[in-house]
Amino acid sequence: MKKHISNCFTLGNLMLGITALVLVLRNDFQAASLMILLAGVFDGLDGKVARRMNSTSFFGKELDSLSDMVSFGVAPAILMYAQFYQVQTIFWYFLFPAFFALCGAIRLARFNTLNISEYFLGIPIPLAGGLVAVFGLFARESSLLWVSVLLISLGFLMISNIKVPKY
Repeated sequence: MKKHISNCFTLGNLMLGITALVLVLRNDFQAASLMILLAGVFDGLDGKVARRMNSTSFFGKELDSLSDMVSFGVAPAILMYAQFYQVQTIFWYFLFPAFFALCGAIRLARFNTLNISEYFLGIPIPLAGGLVAVFGLFARESSLLWVSVLLISLGFLMISNIKVPKY
């Protein structure tokens, strides 16, 4: 039982990511942004709880990455698409949010294959997704240029070789 407590936090993260997606479908972008940020709280707790209870596992690491992909990759991308791009008539505009989500997937796959404990390589997807959520909270009528620059920049930062201190 003890080993599953941290996974409950991970599943809470995933549930909040799914909730964010449902809220986007209902055009409640503010609440969706808040769900993504709250998912970040759960994501921050799951690893701490697992280490404190000495219950880290390969299963937990994989579940965490899958949850992070939904909450901090897919949900922020769909949020930005729905909030800023869907009214556009230019079909290929969906590529900017898709690029962000794809970079998030690459970042998570790389994280799961590397064994680096001193730092993150590239910015973590919860940080990138959280920044997108904050942008979604405060940017009402933002220029598509700025939204696109944000998504592309964060995408490249996730897959970069920049060493980011672990927090």
